[in-house]
Amino acid sequence: MLDWVYRAAQSCRQLDKVLIATDSEEVMAFASRSGYEAMLTPTDCASGTDRLHYIAQTLAAPTPDIDIYVNIQGDEPLLRPEHIDALLKPLLQNPAAQVSTLATVCAAQDVANPNAVKVVTAADGRALYFSRATIPYDRDQNAAPRYRKHLGLYAYRKAVLDRFPTLPPSSLEAAERLEQLRFLENGIDVYVEQTEYDTIGVDTEDDLRAVEAVLLKSRPVSGK
Repeated sequence: MLDWVYRAAQSCRQLDKVLIATDSEEVMAFASRSGYEAMLTPTDCASGTDRLHYIAQTLAAPTPDIDIYVNIQGDEPLLRPEHIDALLKPLLQNPAAQVSTLATVCAAQDVANPNAVKVVTAADGRALYFSRATIPYDRDQNAAPRYRKHLGLYAYRKAVLDRFPTLPPSSLEAAERLEQLRFLENGIDVYVEQTEYDTIGVDTEDDLRAVEAVLLKSRPVSGK
């Protein structure tokens, strides 16, 4: 899985550097065998954003000019360059934007699936809320709302990464188990860019089988 994700990230030419951040010696050994750049992070990093903050602090001394960091979770093997293009768009177009992420059309079978996080946004793309619940709730069953599925990719400016560990833990974050809610609950806007390319974050055995089917289908077939 991690091999697929790392190679997918390397195919995204918008990224200047791809690095595996982990607290696992086993993953570090895998990276070493594969020739992949990796960094060991503390075991007390509570979230992916905390882990990325540690990386940003570590890299700040040798490379202080890095302003934008991208968080690609290790369960997203269907990553493609178009995702990174969309992810970076809010930060590149709006100097005031600090955090960005992605959403796509939510398939009918995922509307009630708690493993598929839903997001609703304001007209300017700012996230209003992320939830594992079905949002918006169609009370009268006749509004036909447009459900949007959140994709677990994030881009951050260095300044907001520096702030994240100082923010008080969010009760919404704890309830939903969604770290991005800490930003919203502390008044930091998260901009959501739409993409037509869905991904499958691997949370269950069914997810793994679905990803395997997509990857096998896309693998080139050798001719005689």
